Amino acid sequence: MNNNRRRSFRSRPQKNNFRRRSPSISSGNANNFGNNGNMNFNRNASMNNMHSVEKTMQKFQQLAKDAQSNGDPVLAQNYLQHADHYLRRFNELSERKENLIEKSKVSDNEIQQHHKEEKSA
Repeated sequence: MNNNRRRSFRSRPQKNNFRRRSPSISSGNANNFGNNGNMNFNRNASMNNMHSVEKTMQKFQQLAKDAQSNGDPVLAQNYLQHADHYLRRFNELSERKENLIEKSKVSDNEIQQHHKEEKSA
């Protein structure tokens, strides 16, 4: 058996549309600065899901407690900063949800008033 011989592998041709998100990537533009693949990195919109944000915040709070109990205050502070970020995001989502609920209540009241006006006319 000849172990000294090098095997040469044939390279496979790369497909042009492999993992392409939209057909506008190769639209023929001269500058490709806007074609950053990481622009839509948040794939499953986890930062817009209140439950996911809250769970992540609690995870970082627990990691901070564990780091503090293990005697690493720098790591604990790092985790607390991450938890604080998710807390701010959670508050933003809660506020947005409350605003949408209030807006829907106002629109429901307007619809009811409109129906009352139509019946009385």
